[in-house]
Amino acid sequence: MITLYDCATAPSPRRARILLAEKGIPHATVQVDLRSGEQMGDAFRRINPQCTVPALVTEEGTVLTDNAAIAAYAEALRPEPALLGRTPLEKAEIASWNWRVEFEGLLAIAEGLRNASPAMVNRALPGPRNYAQIPALAERGAQRVRDFFDTLDAHLADREFIAAGMFSIADITAVVAVDFARAVKVKPGEQHAHLQRWRAAMAQRPSMSL
Repeated sequence: MITLYDCATAPSPRRARILLAEKGIPHATVQVDLRSGEQMGDAFRRINPQCTVPALVTEEGTVLTDNAAIAAYAEALRPEPALLGRTPLEKAEIASWNWRVEFEGLLAIAEGLRNASPAMVNRALPGPRNYAQIPALAERGAQRVRDFFDTLDAHLADREFIAAGMFSIADITAVVAVDFARAVKVKPGEQHAHLQRWRAAMAQRPSMSL
């Protein structure tokens, strides 16, 4: 049985949850309490020394510790529905936009949150080592998120999906980013009509409630 080490309140494992639901891949779920620091304990370190979620244990016993690996595994295990694209150009466009959403969206939000939250003092970066907060990065992160929303809204002006004219992993990543941005007090405004229309359409998919 495939097992997903998850945290219901964290954005990164939510990406994996949505992906597995869209693929219809059955799996067991184990919740990891990030608030209490369970991910830093010896028991979880034996599963994932990186001290992060998601972590996916495959049927073969291999542990996949990032969303890129989990997506590649899931796509190969169950090719349909294709979430990484089918043709070379679809695959390239989806990969490009998924990376942009990660870099310009999710990483910017994390930069804003981890460098400002009192609960994350000395936890400015995820992983087994502590890093001090840099307040200036929090300000930059929030601005990057606002810029990202403007970029995404313009991109969606004449599109139903983020990339390649099809629902893909880029849409999954973008939904998680848009929702997670509330953690840094940024959300789509009236000026983001296309982004809001796209997010409302995504909400019709059962996986997005996970």
